Amino acid sequence: MRKLVFGVSAFAGLLLAGTAHAQEITVGFVTSLSGPASSIGLNYEKGMNAAYAYQSELGGVKIKLIKLDDGSDPSQATKNARKLVEQDKVDVMIGTSSAPGTNAMLTVANELKVPFFAVSPVSVPIPADGHPWGISMVQTPPLMVKVIADRMKRDGIKTVGFIGFSDSWGDLVYNGAKAAEANGGPKVLTNERYARTDTSVTAQALKVVAASPEAFINGGSATQGALPLLELRKLGFKGPFYGTPSLLNRDFVRIGAKAAEGTQVSAGPVVVTSQLPNDHFAKKIGTAFHDSFKKVNGGEADDGFSGYAFDAWVVFLEAAKVAMTKAKPGTQEFRQAVMDAVYANKNVAGVHAVYNFTPKSYFGVDERSLVVVKLVDGKWVYQP
Repeated sequence: MRKLVFGVSAFAGLLLAGTAHAQEITVGFVTSLSGPASSIGLNYEKGMNAAYAYQSELGGVKIKLIKLDDGSDPSQATKNARKLVEQDKVDVMIGTSSAPGTNAMLTVANELKVPFFAVSPVSVPIPADGHPWGISMVQTPPLMVKVIADRMKRDGIKTVGFIGFSDSWGDLVYNGAKAAEANGGPKVLTNERYARTDTSVTAQALKVVAASPEAFINGGSATQGALPLLELRKLGFKGPFYGTPSLLNRDFVRIGAKAAEGTQVSAGPVVVTSQLPNDHFAKKIGTAFHDSFKKVNGGEADDGFSGYAFDAWVVFLEAAKVAMTKAKPGTQEFRQAVMDAVYANKNVAGVHAVYNFTPKSYFGVDERSLVVVKLVDGKWVYQP
């Protein structure tokens, strides 16, 4: 195994003489501080606060951070991305809180050729010229589902019901569950959907109960992700619940309450940093993240979303470190150098994963990026 990269704080004296004239590096960050995705978006903001407190300069060059709210609206995410590039002249963009909004930002990044670090899953086709301008820090939905499907198999589960969002996130989880089924995982008996703004899923839950699966897998997220669990328990469903990192949210735990107890989800190791063995790749950088998070946000990081924002910052720092030896911030040459460095850097260790990106995929993680955790007395507990 190649050496992991922890070198953010070790960077000094690497810059070429020409880059000494650079005034600052500008980063644009978009998240949902209002609207239905804000319960997740606020976590991303806290993660970015921790990241900026962790390191806000690079080799003596200040990093300027611009934050914008997309209101949980993909069209506003598009407007924000265009503003950041065309008016604010950012070197890099990071965002946003939902898959539809993130896809919208990635489309702009590919069009305007600006490095984009997605903190949600993406499903935009690779550009025809084979040079994508974005990456996603998130574990791939098929990988998220594969890891939890493997756990279901280990638990002896052979059939599972599915309810998920009627958007790209629901599609990603369902398709992941079907891919796991094709590889010997539990058979998926239902494909029920609901909108993020719906307040009831009674009809969908009735169809799941009628199909009599042994377990249930959740294709929702955050607050709204608790609705199927509440309804299924109300209807007398007694099987176990499984899900993905999208449920690692304080509001999901609060709203789901007793119904959510015992839920098992695949999760980035950052959720259980203190429970990890000392030789785990995420122990050192994860501890630094939690310390920074507590310092600037005044509480514990008990979600996975804030960690994606932090990892985006770490990968950006490592790439910018290389790019500053080749071009001046604020130029298209610097943007190109950042993107090239993202693909050239190997084994960059974050709080969620060890990242190895290539131009052939927006994702650069493997199974090291996921563990299984279980909700016990309102806390996520590592399940080796």
